[in-house]
Amino acid sequence: MLVKTVAIMAAIVLLTRLLGLRSFSKMSAFDFAVTVAIGSVLAAVVSSPDKSLWTGIGAIAALYLWKMAMAPLRTRVDWLRRLIDARPVLVMRDGEILWDGMMRANVTREDLMAKLRQSNVHDLSDVKAVVVESTGVVSVVQNTEGRAVSEALLADVVEVAGPRGREAPGRG
Repeated sequence: MLVKTVAIMAAIVLLTRLLGLRSFSKMSAFDFAVTVAIGSVLAAVVSSPDKSLWTGIGAIAALYLWKMAMAPLRTRVDWLRRLIDARPVLVMRDGEILWDGMMRANVTREDLMAKLRQSNVHDLSDVKAVVVESTGVVSVVQNTEGRAVSEALLADVVEVAGPRGREAPGRG
């Protein structure tokens, strides 16, 4: 088991060095799925005495190659990018919670408030935008100087149509 662990970890490090750090980036759901799949293959090979080391290394290499082959296609083929990659969702703008966006992103008020506290927000009016990124990371754009957020920063962000500023369902 120790030999298999060392060998497969060496293969992962070598493939990562050859194919670049983007190998483990979690920039999209696709990237995340490949990273999880690599971890699953690693665990299966290391924990199962009947799993061949070479089969595991081959499977990991195939996952790396699949990811690297998809990267240029996702940048050039719009319908493929839309199929694979989630779009970021706006959940707060100019101090107002956008409840339709919160529902689309499956974010609770408590989740949002926790992220605002982590981002050292002192007043909701300082928040210019909160975006749930395609990776699930929540980005908080704040500004105490009263400047507007550049529209270029929000160009690819989905703003769900619907009433603004209404209270969340069930919270009256």
